Amino acid sequence: MMIARRAILGSTLALPAVARAQSQIRIRFAHSLSTVEPAHQAAEFFAKNVAARTSNRVLIEVFPGEQLGSGRDVNEMIRQGANVMNITDPGYLSDFVPDVGILNGPYLVDNFDQFGKLLDSDWYRVSVEQAMQKAGFRLIMMGGYFGARHMIAEKPIRKPGDIAGMTVRVPPNQMWIETFRSLGSRPTTVQWSEIYNALQQGVVQAAEAPFGSLWGARLQEVRKVISTTGHFQAMVAWPINSAYFNRLPAEVRTVLLEEGQRAAAEQTRLTREQEAGFVDRFKGAGVEIVTDVDIPAFREASAATYKAFPKWTPGLHETVRKILG
Repeated sequence: MMIARRAILGSTLALPAVARAQSQIRIRFAHSLSTVEPAHQAAEFFAKNVAARTSNRVLIEVFPGEQLGSGRDVNEMIRQGANVMNITDPGYLSDFVPDVGILNGPYLVDNFDQFGKLLDSDWYRVSVEQAMQKAGFRLIMMGGYFGARHMIAEKPIRKPGDIAGMTVRVPPNQMWIETFRSLGSRPTTVQWSEIYNALQQGVVQAAEAPFGSLWGARLQEVRKVISTTGHFQAMVAWPINSAYFNRLPAEVRTVLLEEGQRAAAEQTRLTREQEAGFVDRFKGAGVEIVTDVDIPAFREASAATYKAFPKWTPGLHETVRKILG
């Protein structure tokens, strides 16, 4: 009888620990970038704050540098239901909801702050947030500033004619491909983790990315001219599987969404704060920064991009331009 009582007592004492273990939530957070970039720092900021607000009930582990696979592969993992988040962008998400891709269009806005009008609009709530949920994705965050994207090459690029026929590395999504095709170059898809070798070996002649990503990939070691074309004012999104998200406790869902917004603001702050510092680093590494770029000519040349997406809702570009005013 005493043995039975001890067994019961032992089981009772063990229950709280077991319950705590069962209730702990672990989420993997993937991206393709280096750890020196603001996007990674914002992901770590998010993970720390979520852990603090949930008393370590929700633990988010960040996996940089394509450790969990390419951005496209991770998005597919999310769609299939894995408890994974990703740092991605509207161009990649357009694989699932075509209209989302317009948020990544060339020269869509003159400065990043203008995106606020779009993200606060009814169009965004219906055509992006709700449409993404129907496609299997819940956006923990959309709108963290990733930076203006510029060109790195072996010569200055001041006008579209300067990249005519040039082989340019682009990520494997249609917005980039169509943008650089409209500019007269030869877009070639290469994973970001392979870009250094692709430039070094002459597989591509040029690449494009924000200053932080160019520096994080050490591309200044293989190309010595950056032209500030600013062809995309880039933002990032953090998707998670919508069914998985909906199964989480309500208080956890609230924390994830609230901290996602805080992280968006933090990434935007870090990106803006660090951009000038990256320019100084490039100059210190012997890189020429070309600023006399004919932006109106690039804007005009790339306008054809917006006619290259037959799956878009008719009149989408006009709708977005109207919201932007």
